[in-house]
Amino acid sequence: MITSDPAQVIIVGAGPAGLTAAALLAEAGVYATVLEAESELPTNLRASTFHPPTLQMLERFGVTDKLVSEGLIAPTFQFRDRFVGKLAEFDFGELKDVCSRPYRLQCEQYKLNFALKDYISGKDSVDLRFGTKVRAVEQTPDGVSATLSSGEKIFGKYLLGSDGARSSVRQSLNIPFEGFTWPEAFLVVSTPFPFEEYMDDLCWVNYFADPEEWFFLLRAPDFWRVMFPVNANANEQEIFDPSAVQRRLQRVFQTECDYEVAHTTLYRVHQRVAKKYKQGRVFLAGDAAHINNPLGGMGMNGGIHDAFNLGEKLAAVMTGTSKTTVLDDYEAERRPIALEYVNEITIKNKKNLETKDPLEQRAFRKMLEETTKDPAKRRLYLLRASMLASLGIQG
Repeated sequence: MITSDPAQVIIVGAGPAGLTAAALLAEAGVYATVLEAESELPTNLRASTFHPPTLQMLERFGVTDKLVSEGLIAPTFQFRDRFVGKLAEFDFGELKDVCSRPYRLQCEQYKLNFALKDYISGKDSVDLRFGTKVRAVEQTPDGVSATLSSGEKIFGKYLLGSDGARSSVRQSLNIPFEGFTWPEAFLVVSTPFPFEEYMDDLCWVNYFADPEEWFFLLRAPDFWRVMFPVNANANEQEIFDPSAVQRRLQRVFQTECDYEVAHTTLYRVHQRVAKKYKQGRVFLAGDAAHINNPLGGMGMNGGIHDAFNLGEKLAAVMTGTSKTTVLDDYEAERRPIALEYVNEITIKNKKNLETKDPLEQRAFRKMLEETTKDPAKRRLYLLRASMLASLGIQG
């Protein structure tokens, strides 16, 4: 197995973006080494939304049907008011003429990671190494090297940093991670309580607008996941206190008994984009390149789209079917999407849910009403919400 060859691509990070890029290179027979700091693929609850174009892209590796079999199809999503109920519902089925998977799939991201790992495990050209932390990255005119915490150096032709928001690759190259951190953290509570049996017209993906405390209610295969904003500077012991968690859940729907709680997780929330996606022979993708709030489910999907864009280009260059200049297009094609598309939508989603201004509240509700009634506006909204528009599909 080739693990240190100047003719290979080095991938740092075995998350959705890194493993997708590895699968594309494996498909083309390009040698690659994937370096993952963790001792094995994690199974913690992270992203859980796959958008229509992402599901289409992943079909080429034979993993989409597997994800569908282990996930939950969500054909619609809603904006709701805590007291009024449903404000608007949007149906991805209206996009069946432009995509083969006209729905969101709710499925934990680790299931994708395991499916992609299985795919590349059957390819002799890819070496996946766990427990391998990258300390520094260096470049020469002819190649790039990754220095590991053990002192070992791995050499390659190109390197992809897909090693998360705290990317050692990005930091090693001193690439600024521009943007801001929200003053709130997000508390995610998983519960088996059957909200759908008690709340009228509830679907699997629901955004609740409320100036006092908005929340997001999403059904995953095994649990409902409820997301609340909390003061980022609050004491975590108080946030996770069972009585405090119960108070939040009781505001979602009041019950006579306490909710059963399966998991609680707290996330710091950022809106940041790397100033460069390409520096010499090194590229950034996924959370190493951009992070955003999860209202819209665009973070993981955007990272996978990065990986398809760059992975296909690297495969073409490494196999000699494209000139190296095609690699210069990656940043120009993907960075504006993070800045002008994902940031805009996710920030707007959050502000629409939390606004305390009565005029802004009325404007949001009027926009929803007008959009649902107008087929052209509704289609445009769905194209953007599904991320099809970010890939140039406007019809």
